[in-house]
This record gives sequence, C-alpha cells and structure tokens, in this order.
Amino acid sequence: MNSDIKTKFTGTGLALITPFTSNLSVDFPALERLIDRGIKGGVEYLVVFGTTGEPVTLTKAEKKEILEFVLKTNNKRLPVMIGLGGNNTLEVLETITATDFTGVDGILSVCPYYSKPSQEGVYRHYVAIADACPVAVMLYNIPGRTGINMNVNTILRLAAHKNIIGVKEASGDLTQCMEIAKSAPKDFLLVAGDDLLSVPMIAIGASGSVAVLPNLFPDTFSEMVRSALKGDFVIARKLLYSFTEINPLLYAEGNPVGAKAVLKLMGITENFVRLPLAEASESLTLSLEKALNKLESVKA
Repeated sequence: MNSDIKTKFTGTGLALITPFTSNLSVDFPALERLIDRGIKGGVEYLVVFGTTGEPVTLTKAEKKEILEFVLKTNNKRLPVMIGLGGNNTLEVLETITATDFTGVDGILSVCPYYSKPSQEGVYRHYVAIADACPVAVMLYNIPGRTGINMNVNTILRLAAHKNIIGVKEASGDLTQCMEIAKSAPKDFLLVAGDDLLSVPMIAIGASGSVAVLPNLFPDTFSEMVRSALKGDFVIARKLLYSFTEINPLLYAEGNPVGAKAVLKLMGITENFVRLPLAEASESLTLSLEKALNKLESVKA
C-alpha cells in the first residue's frame, strides 16, 4: 500500500450527515458549517455518503451535487472518502464508471446486504469493485445492517488485493478485530466502525475511527483518537467515558435521527430526515438534551 494513503486515512474520519431544510431539500449552508466545524475541530478526513449521510434516500443528481459541494468547500484541506457500494455488483461497477473521482481519495464500500451471499460471493464482489475502482477501496463490515458478517478469512483474502487498503469494522466483535489486526498485512488499515469501540480497537491495532460523534463534538472526539494512537490511554479513556451516556441515544430511533436532534439543540443544523426515518420523538429529544447538558458541563 502507498504509505501516503495509509496516512490519509489514519485518525478520525468524520461521517458527514446530510442536512435537510423543512422541505427536505439539501441544506448546503448547514453542510458547509459542518465541514468547516469538523476541519477546525481537528478531524483527519471526511467521509461522504456513509450511513449517517442517508445515502439510500438521495438521488443520483443530489449525490453528484453534494460531492461537488463538499470538494469545493473542503478545498483540498482534508482527504475525502465517499460511500459507494450496494448489493448489485453490476450496478456498483456502473456507478464507479459514471463517477468523477477528481479530488476523491478513496471509497468506503459496504458489504452486500439483503441478498446474504456466501463468503465467496462477498470476496468476488469486492474483487470486482477493487479491480474497477480508480481510487483506494476500504471494506465496510456492518452485520447489523447487512444481515451477514464478512468473516476474518474473507477480509484477509481481500487484504492481499493491491487496491484494498483496509476495513471499517462495525461487527462489534473485538475477537474478530484482534484476528484481523494480528494476521493482516502491517499496512492494512483496521478502522473502528463503532464510535464507543474506537479506543479499545486502537489498543489492539486499529488506525482510527469513522464516526458519527465528530459531527457533534469534532474537537473532543479527534483528541480522544489522537491520544489513543499516541498510547495516552489515560486521556483517551477520560474522553471516551464522556460519550457513554449520549452515544446510545443517538441510535435509539435510527441513525442519524439522534445526531440531527443534537445538532438542532446545538443550533448548528435542523433535524429533518427523509422517510422512512422520522424526526426524534419528544421523549428522545429530552433525553438527548439532558445528556448534552451533562456532557457540556463536564467539558466546561
């Protein structure tokens, strides 16, 4: 692997939300605020069209416009990774062919969902993508959403491909993560896909995290990750524990419902989401507000 690519995707990846206005069009001024806030807060790279960005409810035209806007706003300040995957391999390949990758440093490609392919099917799916993609490919294992786990064997087979640089691991299985860290090539990136497992995963060899929390607290979260990468787990643990109350609430009614509710409470964006997601309930909003106030008082 090119060492420059490894450096680009080490640390905190901000999994950007897609802000919407009240008529559910993309709120570009709010998106600009989020990008600038994340960069100022110290994140190391931007991830567009991750789960948090609600990509399944964005049109192709919207995705093109959003990507162009992110690249222009970012203005080469940070590396950019885009979510590009699916369960129809041919359609993913067509999307790759149709995408202008100018200014894009890599893709995050989710394990094929719903179809529940065999491990051999998963392997061939990713090889086809990696062979066709002009930029680096990061695997994304998230069994809770896809219905299947991409196992260690498959990940290690794919790690041998010259264009596959790592895996975002959101299985929640630390034993599986340890096996990957132990057996993968030393330049293969193991990236935390669960915000609260970022510090434990770095302790066993992960290179950082692609996370939701940096939308809300980019400075604190990126400091936590950098502290862990430096081996300062006293600071990393302290910062991690500050998130333990608010983090589960972010997902109680679906992602990014909770995150958008908090951003509205903070006065940064509105909280509108597209169906089938619905805005946070009153009870969840009250719980989030309580957790936010507690967290901010601790930070103060």
